[in-house]
Amino acid sequence: MPRYFGLPNYRHDSVPSTGVLLVNLGTPSAPTTRAVRRYLSEFLADPRIVELPRWLWRLILHGLILRIRPARSAALYAKIWTAEGSPLATGTAALTDKLQESLQTLCRGPVIVRHAMRYGDPGIGGALRELAAAGAQRLLVLPLFPQYSGTTTASVLDAVTRELSTWRWVPEFRFIADYHSELRYIEALARSVELHWQRHGRAPRLLLSFHGIPAKYFRAGDPYFCQCQATARRLRERLGLADDEMIVAFQSRVGRAAWLKPYTEPTLEALPGQGIKRVQVLCPGFSVDCLETLEEIALTNHARFLRAGGERFEYIPSLNASDDHVAALSDLVLRHAQGWPEFDPGWDAARVTAQRAAIRSRQEQLRNVDASR
Repeated sequence: MPRYFGLPNYRHDSVPSTGVLLVNLGTPSAPTTRAVRRYLSEFLADPRIVELPRWLWRLILHGLILRIRPARSAALYAKIWTAEGSPLATGTAALTDKLQESLQTLCRGPVIVRHAMRYGDPGIGGALRELAAAGAQRLLVLPLFPQYSGTTTASVLDAVTRELSTWRWVPEFRFIADYHSELRYIEALARSVELHWQRHGRAPRLLLSFHGIPAKYFRAGDPYFCQCQATARRLRERLGLADDEMIVAFQSRVGRAAWLKPYTEPTLEALPGQGIKRVQVLCPGFSVDCLETLEEIALTNHARFLRAGGERFEYIPSLNASDDHVAALSDLVLRHAQGWPEFDPGWDAARVTAQRAAIRSRQEQLRNVDASR
């Protein structure tokens, strides 16, 4: 069966540029059962998320999960939804805009920043085609997952390469797999904690809650658990905390299988019985606040902690579009894009424009010659 590579993504007279694509996990378009079902059907159908035989998982997904879970999840999304829409969507868009502004001041040549969601809208394929239409001849993809996991980062790579496999001309391509121990990322986390301390004081415990993955994925070689521990260790050292002043736990477990431990929920519920009545919680694996931070942590686990006898629970927001976060991502992009013309201090915009104008002029002359024959 013939295959057609129909994307006209190269113009011979275009000014080359670099496209930077930020990718977050995704969100439904509305806090409704129908929208959540559509989102979950895409998310949970990804074989990177659930590693079961496809035929078996389809029976479970469509026969049970998508009949029950969408309504429950929609009610949770409704608790955090804002007038502007999904916090994850608006937060990622704001981060993209600020990164665009930052790179415009740091780069000599044209750099175009766009964002996409692995599941839902805006999709990765559409965002890549938009960058191509804008003249991007080099592409840097930055998944907004500081710690690598096959369930997140690798799934983004799957979607990007699947889209690029349909293009006639594939741009030069680089991919940032993780940034879990990057100095500027750790510094941004530390400053967010210190700012909270300045305003509210320090609690006896700082709990770092990372999203969990099935334990069997870790045993199969996924580095996620190790990278979460490395992030925690570097942050603890930067903040000057003793070993027992920071706790690492894992949230969002679903199903009956074992996930990474300790689990966040029972860890929080046990603290009051240990004499810890006040706790501060940070979620370093989430670049932008979302359902898992705003509802699961700041609302549900907050209430669990108080019911267990806790007196004060404080959630420290994700980095979102903070200046420190933008600076960390800008530094990451600049280092990974080394050697590309737009990031070269000697890049001469006027010279490139003149060269492209000369090419267009020559092409026009040739067309006129052909027309006169």
